[in-house]
Amino acid sequence: MLPIPLETTPEPTVRIRKRDRDRAERIRLAGGPKPTLRERAVRLALEKGEVRAKEPTDIGVPRCYLARMCEEGLLVKVGYGRYRAAVPKAA
Repeated sequence: MLPIPLETTPEPTVRIRKRDRDRAERIRLAGGPKPTLRERAVRLALEKGEVRAKEPTDIGVPRCYLARMCEEGLLVKVGYGRYRAAVPKAA
């Protein structure tokens, strides 16, 4: 999934709090929102083809997320401790 750039979103006409403005500015200056754990795990599986359970945990994705992502259809469990990115189905 691609992050949504903040430059394209129009500025709200309602007054926002200073801390919210500052937070939005920090996110914009940092290059946008960080990818989620799911996005990071799927991207790793797409890059490597097949990953061991240790590899996503090395980049900060908990192992329990792997089973959840298999249930959601994002990953496919190939074998014990081995996962592959699911092939997206055509609409």
